[in-house]
Amino acid sequence: MKNSILKIKQNRYFLLFVLLFAYIQSIYIRISVSNKIDVYSFTPEAAFVSLFSAGLLFLIMLYFIRNRQKIAVFSTNELLKIFGSSLSVYMLVMLFSSFLIAWIFGNIERNFTPEILIRTTISDFLNGFVFGSFFLAYYYYNKNKNQQQQLAIFQKTLAENKINQLKTQLNPHFLFNNLNVLDQLIEEDKHKASEFLNQFAEIYRYVLDGSDKGTVPIHEELEFAKQYFTLIQHKYSDAYQLSLENIHTNGFIVPLTLQLLLENAVQHNLGTVINQIKITIRFEKSFIHVSNNINLKQNSKQTSGRALNNLKEQYRLLTGMPIDINQTDNIFTVKVPLITSHTV
Repeated sequence: MKNSILKIKQNRYFLLFVLLFAYIQSIYIRISVSNKIDVYSFTPEAAFVSLFSAGLLFLIMLYFIRNRQKIAVFSTNELLKIFGSSLSVYMLVMLFSSFLIAWIFGNIERNFTPEILIRTTISDFLNGFVFGSFFLAYYYYNKNKNQQQQLAIFQKTLAENKINQLKTQLNPHFLFNNLNVLDQLIEEDKHKASEFLNQFAEIYRYVLDGSDKGTVPIHEELEFAKQYFTLIQHKYSDAYQLSLENIHTNGFIVPLTLQLLLENAVQHNLGTVINQIKITIRFEKSFIHVSNNINLKQNSKQTSGRALNNLKEQYRLLTGMPIDINQTDNIFTVKVPLITSHTV
């Protein structure tokens, strides 16, 4: 009982539409038959009878849909079979109901003349066809809507899983590169190595926290990028320079974006005190530009660009907005879109 009431409540607007259509139909038929307009033309009892018979048709169609539709994919042939079977059963039920009522009140001979029988059959067929069409359109619209929602949830879950996989690839990448720096500092300057290790421990907390987040506020990522750049300067001193332009903190960004771009500039370019690599982070209204002058390392190992491709894939899955990469003879630039809403 509760389930039936809940179903009626969920589909109340559709049932109200059917009732309104039946009411307008009854008014039209009464005026057409009597050629006059009076109070009887607007009484609603015929509309409620039509709603009841339509409800009966809906139950029959629902039964055939659940028992005969073998696949979830929409099939025109299957739909026509369901519609035809439901309409046939509905007309038989309506005929039997009319006969039973006439038999109870002793009006079989008067109500079942050939003329009345033909007119009633045509009326039931037309009503069944119209209301059945309404029901099928409404039912398959809702079914398609639910399937689209389920597909969206599935795609979101798939994207989140993919993003998590990508992040698990980046974290070891970050750890490995900085441990290499630490290893070199230990040989060169143990005091600097100790400072580096302390700062690295603080920064790595942010890396671990970022693994559980889809996006972070701009100000958090920017602060992390500045802290990370101090690690770079522990090893290279003034060979690499960082400048920030037109800073604003509105919006969000994928965690470790700026760190990865800073690391990318250092990894591929040779900086010296005389020929510095100048990295610029410039904020625009809806983008962040990270650029650096180019002085490629001559003896560096060829890299696959996995980290940068990883970042591009995260943005594609999370926001659908691309990262734009542009390189000239002198400047390498990455244009990162700002994200307007936070993603957990």
